[in-house]
Order: sequence, then structure tokens, then C-alpha cells
Amino acid sequence: MSVPGAPPAKAFDASQPRETPVADSLRGRRLLLVASTGGHLAQLDKIAQLLAFDPSSTWVTFEKPQSTSMLENRDHRFIPYIAPRDFKSVAQHWPWFRRLIREVRPEAVVSTGAAIALASHLPALAARVPSYYIESVSRFDGPSLTGRIMSRLPVRRLTQHDEWSSRRWPYEISVMDAYGAEPNEPSGPLKKVFVTLGTIFPYRFDALVDAVVAAVPHDVEIVWQLGATERTDLPGRVETEIRASEFERLSSEADLVITHAGVGTIMQLLDLGAPTLAVPRRQARNEHVDDHQEQICGELLRRGLATVSEAPNIDLSVMERARQLTPNRAPLGSPS
Repeated sequence: MSVPGAPPAKAFDASQPRETPVADSLRGRRLLLVASTGGHLAQLDKIAQLLAFDPSSTWVTFEKPQSTSMLENRDHRFIPYIAPRDFKSVAQHWPWFRRLIREVRPEAVVSTGAAIALASHLPALAARVPSYYIESVSRFDGPSLTGRIMSRLPVRRLTQHDEWSSRRWPYEISVMDAYGAEPNEPSGPLKKVFVTLGTIFPYRFDALVDAVVAAVPHDVEIVWQLGATERTDLPGRVETEIRASEFERLSSEADLVITHAGVGTIMQLLDLGAPTLAVPRRQARNEHVDDHQEQICGELLRRGLATVSEAPNIDLSVMERARQLTPNRAPLGSPS
């Protein structure tokens, strides 16, 4: 499927390491890989495969079901959560990162954000360890606040969008290049729906929940992963967070996954080949710090990868349309 007037979705064979200047400088190196959980960690995981980092590299993130499952067989450290723009926590973690850098002696530090990147990169620069910052694929118009701060530091920076690339922010790779999608005729009626809202706190997404409750027939089985959107009035199974293995099972078994447009969740669903309805969080409803999820949805439409809807517009016809598009399974694995 393609969006009229948009370039076709493209995919590359990720069974071979990506050839880029950054890949040339990092391939086979033992690194310190640092990212927030959610989309930032999912992107760094995929980039680690694309650029063929040393699988013995050390990972640092927060302890969540996603990271616990993903990093189970890799060298890793969990640290207390650092919220976006929590510069006090960033500074409090500098001594910890200085000690870790002395311990593991990485050949470079690589991060996809968010605030945790500042906690790691400043100690790395002080120790004269090369540092790389890869801006999130969700940043379509320019760097995030973390990226703007990184622009003032002697850090090698990359964007994942050619549209705003420059000498200071070169473009070499995007994790979205790995995906395509095909039309699909559903084999039967809608029976199972999985709704996932991610884990970003403290932002609720009641608009999506209310729309799904109103639209889904009563005989449809629903599983909810709500994150910060605590509710006691919902039909079906309700969870705050779930492990990655359970996420994969629920996504694979569902006739449709309805999700917030968080890039980490979207990438997981594309990898699983799950028919997906993506719904952007809105800053005006206090569902996120900004409206970058609208841009993620625009990219999904441009590439023809998923059906998109605003929360108030969700109805059964939108859900059925979303079932008619199946993402191609990305050929990427995870480094062992």
C-alpha cells in the first residue's frame, strides 16, 4: 500500500552491516550504549544491529519490562528514572557515569536520548571518550532539547531525517528505512484488540481509551496496557505495564493493535507485522510534552506503513480499514 503522492515505502536488507562513516568508526567497537526506555532504547537496539556494534558492549537504561527482556543476555546497568528536562537528576548521575566509564573503559559512548544522554556524555567528554548522539527518528523538524544542548558540545551528532540534515547534523541512517507494508484481506470478523499506550509518565491518554470503549463491539476481547492512564471502568484485561515477550504475544494474536504513536511501540509492531492503528497524543490535551507524535503519524502515512486516526475519530470503520494493511516483517534481529 502507498499513500497517493508519497514515495513508496522502502526497505533494505539488514542482514548486512550498514556502510556509513559512523559505522566505519564504530563497527566492532566495545561501546557504552545509553538510552531512555521506550522509543529511545528501541532505536538504539536497532541501530546497534545496523551498525554492527560489539555485542559485548554495555547498556545503560531504566528498569522496565521492555529493558529487562531486551537486555537479559547483555551486559547492562539500570539506573533510577531521569524524566525529560530533569536537569537536577542529570547532574546527580554524573559521578555514577564517571565511575562506570572507568570500570568498563568503552571505546565510545553512543546515545539516542533523552535526558539520560546528558548524564552520560558529559562525563565521557571529561574522560576524553568519543561521544555520539543520534537524534530520535521522532524529531522531524530539528533537534530536541537534548539535541540542541548536544550541539554546544564536542559530540558527533546525527539526524535520522535528510530533510533537516546539515554539516552539524549529517544524515546517514534512519531506523524507519527497514520497513514496508502490504494490503491484506482480514480472514474473519474483529475478535481480539490489543490497546497499548506506552509507559511515559505522567501523561494520560484518556481520549484514546474513551474512543475505543465507544467504538469496539461488546463481544470483542480487549487487552489494555495503560501506562499512566489508570482506569477502573474498562472491559477486558487491564495492565499498567507488560514484559516484552507478553507484548509480542498479544500483538501477534490480536486482529488489530491500537497504539499511541510512540516510535518505540510503532517499531515493535512493524517488526511483528501487526496490523496497527496509530493515534497521536496531543499537547493540547496534556497527553505529551509536544505534538511530535503527529509527525510520526505523518511519516507512517507517507511510507504507507499503518493506518492513522485522531482519537475522537476512531470508529469501527477506521479499525476495519487498519486491519487491511500488514507491515512487512523487518529482517532485523537483536545483537546477542
